[in-house]
Amino acid sequence: MALQISATNPEHPALLLELPWQTPLEEWPEEYLVPLPRGISRHVVRYARAGDEVIAVKELAERPALREYQLLRDLDRLAIPAVDALAVVTGRTGASGDPLEPVLITRHLGGSMPYRSMFETTLRPATMHRLMDALAVLLVRLHLAGFAWGDCSLSNTLFRRDAGAYAAYLVDAETGELHQRLSDGQRDYDLDLARVNISGELLDLEASGALHPSVDPIDFGTEICGRYRSLWEELTRTSVYPAGKYHYIERRIRRLNDLGFDVAEMQIEHASNGDTVTFVPKVVDAGHHQRQLLRLTGLDAEENQARRLLNDLESWMATQDDYAPGDPLGARPEVLAHRWVREVFRPTVRAVPVELRGAMDPAEIYHELLEHRWYLSERAQHDIGLETAVADYIANILPKARETLQPTAD
Repeated sequence: MALQISATNPEHPALLLELPWQTPLEEWPEEYLVPLPRGISRHVVRYARAGDEVIAVKELAERPALREYQLLRDLDRLAIPAVDALAVVTGRTGASGDPLEPVLITRHLGGSMPYRSMFETTLRPATMHRLMDALAVLLVRLHLAGFAWGDCSLSNTLFRRDAGAYAAYLVDAETGELHQRLSDGQRDYDLDLARVNISGELLDLEASGALHPSVDPIDFGTEICGRYRSLWEELTRTSVYPAGKYHYIERRIRRLNDLGFDVAEMQIEHASNGDTVTFVPKVVDAGHHQRQLLRLTGLDAEENQARRLLNDLESWMATQDDYAPGDPLGARPEVLAHRWVREVFRPTVRAVPVELRGAMDPAEIYHELLEHRWYLSERAQHDIGLETAVADYIANILPKARETLQPTAD
């Protein structure tokens, strides 16, 4: 059987043909590989370079490779945080003509880390709580979209910094199933698997001495259940309000927005006696602040990063002479937002030397600078300004943090 490459982008096959497909993945020469940290996998996985892109290559049987490729594309269509599927390579043969397993190729998620690399320096419990929050949000988003993961775990997730928190991305969709809607039983099954898997992974870290001594693996494994159920209840519960109190509905929508979700479709019913109104969010989409920031500025960021940048943008706009909300003669928000990007955001990020940025993307750098400005201003008891904060951050913070900001090799 001849080598076949099924790809999402017409440019990828030509780049991928340069890789040594006649060699088992485990034996690929170093010249093709990129030394990035890898998580635990039941399959052989390697990071390689294809043109200007870093890709993850995973060997597995043809049927699950094609199935996972399609599931990852479905998740991308549904705007679920997951790695991007680029291609499936089949028809591989070794130098002696023996068949080799097909491979699934995904794009490396820049700035992301597998959980084991994060535990190379013992994580504080507060940081682990943030990881559980991120994983709970990911699982809720998957379930809202009708996706039963079937193997939720820390090993099957990548984490990116997100303005003091973390964003979780699905890496392995091999066991997943996409449905129109999940039953309570399907959701509970996923949640129970997550609890067992996470507890087992933390017990393994505890045995190796990489777990903070105050962390109980069983309690932390159970923690995701409570966080998941609280978020699921807030996103899906039915609210009953007194008739005429329509601002209660608006308040509920604002609370969902604060959690980072938009209500795309809702159901509102009046009681037959006219005394109450029932409100049910029917379709809830994540990424409220991401979409708002993208619409105003063209910047693509994680949800918490977007929330932080929008707050800074709003504060900056209030200082502009032509900012007049509701005045048709005032500058439109989109115009001011693009001015903020041009005059504030980009110059600030560019002031940080590329070699000191590590794995941080521009939105995370800007968040870090805002945090540092706040810290210095609190210490000085007056606003020290962004320019001073940038200079101090470059001189005193980044050089010390450089090792932890950059991914380390296995």
